[in-house]
Amino acid sequence: MIKFEYVFPELVDNSKEYKLHVATGHTNKKEPLYALIKNKFKEWQEHQNNKNFERKYILSLIYYKPNLWVYGGVYERINVKNEYDEDNKKEYYKYETILSGIQKDLIGRLIIKFNKDFRNSYLLLEKHIENFEIIELLEKPYRIDPFPGYENLVLGYEELKEIINEEEASWESALSNTKGVYLITDKTNGKLYIGSAYGENAFWDRWKNYSMNGHGNNIDLKRIIEKEGVAYAKNFQFSILEVRSAITNDEVIIKRETHWKNIMKTREFGYNKN
Repeated sequence: MIKFEYVFPELVDNSKEYKLHVATGHTNKKEPLYALIKNKFKEWQEHQNNKNFERKYILSLIYYKPNLWVYGGVYERINVKNEYDEDNKKEYYKYETILSGIQKDLIGRLIIKFNKDFRNSYLLLEKHIENFEIIELLEKPYRIDPFPGYENLVLGYEELKEIINEEEASWESALSNTKGVYLITDKTNGKLYIGSAYGENAFWDRWKNYSMNGHGNNIDLKRIIEKEGVAYAKNFQFSILEVRSAITNDEVIIKRETHWKNIMKTREFGYNKN
């Protein structure tokens, strides 16, 4: 194990000048990680609901997995302004920061273990720095985890969008070469939608539609998105109920879709209309 102080001696020596930001998304914990992938983490972090960065520097750790964090860089705080968000009708604080050169080449690559069992994400570095363990150094900056297997697939809408937009090879290959039945769960109310994926590129093309508009042209889902806005799709969770070979007749897949609808009563209590 590499000790944190060996890699970041300047932070250890001057820890009281740093605010620790353990960055976690509100609706999706990996939201800041996706911002990092798109080189927009700095912008994401600078938008704050409160004055959270009242020290000279910010050490950013970005949620990766439970108690594991990706190094997001060290930022120097330059200024802060109170602004108004017209869309959400509320005030916020817009920080101006500069990314420092401290271990800049490790951003997105260094994985740090930090056991966080509390809600606060804005901490005093000196109180926690001794609890950091460097456990892994990725060869390249984090992009997207490889395909986990059909039986382990559970995706939020934002994750699905990133996978589709990045055209991640292992995901595209797996989802293009099988047919089957999928499940969408609305996490706000537990309602379910069951659909089927068949034809050319099967799951990949079907789910690409969802990534583009949030509803995939399903009647009830479309009604919700038109009423609440596409941001509501962040509440949708995607998983796979059944996988069949790519050579399976499409009619078989459609019958299996009906079977699952009958079992899970998604016409009566969910979002299926037929």
